[in-house]
Amino acid sequence: MGRDTYAYRDVAVQSCILDNEVKICPVPGQAYSPALIAHCSKAMSDLAQYPLGTYFLVSAKLTDRMGGLPYLYVYHGDPVKVLSAEQAAKFLAEFKRGRI
Repeated sequence: MGRDTYAYRDVAVQSCILDNEVKICPVPGQAYSPALIAHCSKAMSDLAQYPLGTYFLVSAKLTDRMGGLPYLYVYHGDPVKVLSAEQAAKFLAEFKRGRI
């Protein structure tokens, strides 16, 4: 069975430090709280590949496992798309215009 593509939406995320670990979290100004953690490819939090604060554009869905804490799920097989700071700002501006 394939994944339900309608449950996923584009989300700008960035690497940050939470609890002394590198985590991937949503960029402020979107539908998701920056306190959420994105479960995604470990390569995205590898500081040897991507410096801290790197912006990414991912396709994610909000979920929880068996009633636990909510988190963003990013399919590990999706390609990693790195955004520059300008591209991230443009994405957020388009998101704000598209809100109801």
